Amino acid sequence: MPSGQKSSKATKPADPKASSAAAQPATAEEPATAKDPATATGSANPATATKPARPKSSTGEKRAAAAPVANDSLHFSRFTEFDIHLFREGKHHRLYDKLGSHEATVDGAAGTYFAVWAPAAQEVSVIGQFNDWSRGANPLSARWDSSGIWEGFVPDIGHGVLYKYAIRGAHGGDLEKADPFARYCELPPNTASIVWHQDTRPYAWQDEAWMKERHTKNGLQAPMSVYELHVGSWRKRHGGTESLSYRELADELVPYIQHMGFTHVEMMPVMEHPYFPSWGYQVLGYFAPTSRFGVPEDFACLVDRLHQAGIGVILDWVPSHFPEDAFGLHQFDGTHLFDHADERKGYHPDWKSRIFNYGRPEVKSFLISNALFWLDQYHADGLRVDAVASMLYLDYSRQPGGWEPNIYGGNENLEAIAFLQEFNAAVYQHFPDTATIAEESTSYSGVSKPVYAGGLGFGQKWMMGWMHDTLKYFAFDPIYRKYHHNQLTFSAVYKDSENFMLPLSHDEVVYGKGSLFTRMPGDEWQKFANLRLLFGYMYTHPGTKLLFMGGEFGQPTEWSLERGLDWSLLDHGMHQGIAAWVKAVNEFYRDTPAMHERQFEPGGFQWIEGGDAEGSTLSYLRWGHGRDECAAVVHNLTPLVRSPYRIGLPSEGRWEIVLNSDEKRFGGSGVKPRAVRDAEPTPWQGQPYSLELKLPPLATVVMVPLGM
Repeated sequence: MPSGQKSSKATKPADPKASSAAAQPATAEEPATAKDPATATGSANPATATKPARPKSSTGEKRAAAAPVANDSLHFSRFTEFDIHLFREGKHHRLYDKLGSHEATVDGAAGTYFAVWAPAAQEVSVIGQFNDWSRGANPLSARWDSSGIWEGFVPDIGHGVLYKYAIRGAHGGDLEKADPFARYCELPPNTASIVWHQDTRPYAWQDEAWMKERHTKNGLQAPMSVYELHVGSWRKRHGGTESLSYRELADELVPYIQHMGFTHVEMMPVMEHPYFPSWGYQVLGYFAPTSRFGVPEDFACLVDRLHQAGIGVILDWVPSHFPEDAFGLHQFDGTHLFDHADERKGYHPDWKSRIFNYGRPEVKSFLISNALFWLDQYHADGLRVDAVASMLYLDYSRQPGGWEPNIYGGNENLEAIAFLQEFNAAVYQHFPDTATIAEESTSYSGVSKPVYAGGLGFGQKWMMGWMHDTLKYFAFDPIYRKYHHNQLTFSAVYKDSENFMLPLSHDEVVYGKGSLFTRMPGDEWQKFANLRLLFGYMYTHPGTKLLFMGGEFGQPTEWSLERGLDWSLLDHGMHQGIAAWVKAVNEFYRDTPAMHERQFEPGGFQWIEGGDAEGSTLSYLRWGHGRDECAAVVHNLTPLVRSPYRIGLPSEGRWEIVLNSDEKRFGGSGVKPRAVRDAEPTPWQGQPYSLELKLPPLATVVMVPLGM
């Protein structure tokens, strides 16, 4: 077995982000030759894209050295001087067109061009099944310009061939590394890269209508109700433990998302990762969809099918750290090429992984190129950036003395901040109709403010404070909720400080926390009622929405990577009721301008009554751009029917109840206020008009002016 090609399997870490290997001590520019990502659509027929016969595994026995094959690297290169300049400046944003493996013809011979960045390497060669994994058989040449790039052409090497780079490291060690720019990788635990000629065999996208109009779907005034899912465990095949393929997932996921009314899906990382229980957050194949579920064209087909159905696709992206597996980025050329040599900056103590060196220009080119790659090559509509807080602070999860202050004596990671600004500027320059979303859990100011205004430049930020406060509040028995009323109202104080997305994410249904359903208090009926109330509060609160799979039908167990979701629950009435309620609030949020047009503006929200701690009720108005675009929302956070309950309203005329989570079709008790009421000229709660209604128990009720 060649060195560096052992299985990546390891004991499951305490945190899925933990490493799968044992721990060891400006304005963006484009190269002149780059294609316009907005016009790159491809022409191949996806129906004819088939998985090649599985090449012989890279974990076979190493054989005697084969005779060297001619290397024509001196006669062929994909790099111009301008490419090298941009790369060294950290401004080359299409490195995937240059580095890695690419189909080429040199002097009439067809083959593959290879290029890899390894500046400290003494020797680099390509090894694979074509030369019996023999070092030196196909050497690469270091470029004359001291860029650190090694390149070369190997004839008769084509689509589907296994390969790695054999590197003589800076200090003489022999390394075998997967290609950081590989488009396809061996099925883990095998670790080789696979030549995959997407340049000459592009996928034939059929989502032109979506791509033309998606600026209307991803803007800040558009409804964004996101269904978060893990590709490998959303549904298992025939009730077993085997995951669906990308194409099988498309067959089942697309109609389900359409039926439930979500506008987008967010996929936990699909980039290749060696350790399945990491959930994808330990990425090593940054440019390759994981081979666990099919070939790259199959993943493209999944995105394409979602787009054709009018559903946006957001991908989780992990620029915060990478694992220490021997075949990966760590010690790539025998040095800390991608990370910091200083453990205070380069090692993540929680996840036992390496932290990217954001101050190194070539690393910035690598990461920003990777972000744009998924937007360009796979038509992703947005990137949700994982663990931003860990990037922003030098002392994140470190003890005193375990970190070094920045040049001003502070704990901010100035290089990471500059990188995130450059990343966001590049995304919105080249793909202005997409969205970037930060998972950022601190009070860092300006996460979603534009870069030109001194912010990080993200489009949105997860509202982690809202999530923690809300779940903590809902866990209380209703008899005690009056003592914790401010946990629900506090979010109104800071809701306009960022463009917030309200998440009920995968992190809330793991680590022994229980499911959302089991965290609700009371008997079974009250648990279901509280869960409907929680969703009613989330969907009527300002901001976009995110719900992790299984929550939409009240799965009572924690998420299991191996079991998948318990779809049989939808045969039971109360779970059907939860699903029907989520469908209803999705459709109302999506179709009602008052619920999304001003979701990030101060004028989009107005309290009716936020101070009724004793009665544990909340009521507020949501506004669209027009004065007739209005919705009145009231939540009864106790199991008591409140009648009569007077609510203030901004206008006279008839008001219609359009949502009531206590309806029997949602699994409620069936307390049903009169559907249409006339507002009276009785001032109440600061409003000029009001009406009385019967307020159902543990319920959300929404009214709109009749005819709206």
